[in-house]
Amino acid sequence: MRIPTPLLPAAMLALALLALPARAATEIATFAGGCFWCMEADFDAVPGVISTTSGYTGGRTANPTYEEVSSGATGHAESVQVVFDPAKVSYEKLLQVFWVSIDPTVRDRQFCDVGTQYRTAIFWHTEAQRKAAEASKAELERTKPFKAPIVTPIVKADTFYPAEGYHQDYYRKNPVRYKFYRTGCGRDARLRELWGDRAGGH
Repeated sequence: MRIPTPLLPAAMLALALLALPARAATEIATFAGGCFWCMEADFDAVPGVISTTSGYTGGRTANPTYEEVSSGATGHAESVQVVFDPAKVSYEKLLQVFWVSIDPTVRDRQFCDVGTQYRTAIFWHTEAQRKAAEASKAELERTKPFKAPIVTPIVKADTFYPAEGYHQDYYRKNPVRYKFYRTGCGRDARLRELWGDRAGGH
């Protein structure tokens, strides 16, 4: 069928738009920052985050249990997987929230929790995420308000195993116990010491 001449520009534009790759309605980000209850609470507070899931990743044991991960024998880290709407919040913003929600100066521990299962890490899913994470870390090293070096690694995402149901949304289901743990572990006090008014990022 011959397209009338006046409609050619509009038709060509429509065809060009159809040829563009569709932007994902949602994306996934994965972070390890010590206790996954606390990481869920921090990321759930960010506009544009659709859901968070506590789980285990970065290790060698398939379908691990909390008890196995807690023993430190699986190689997994307590982690949180974040589903977000990139039209409402960027991956770069999530990185900013991540950094000021952790102590990036220590290895294999966070606050009162000690062991490789409580290490920090950024698990990238795409090359774009890897580049953004590396750029974010480099910028943070340049502008950080403390002297200690940043030791949080940036590694490729591996299989993510959701934690048991009672861990999901723990801070909402058990607010008193959660607050007692977070305060007693010294998480917020240390974050304020490191980041000042930036602590928490939201």
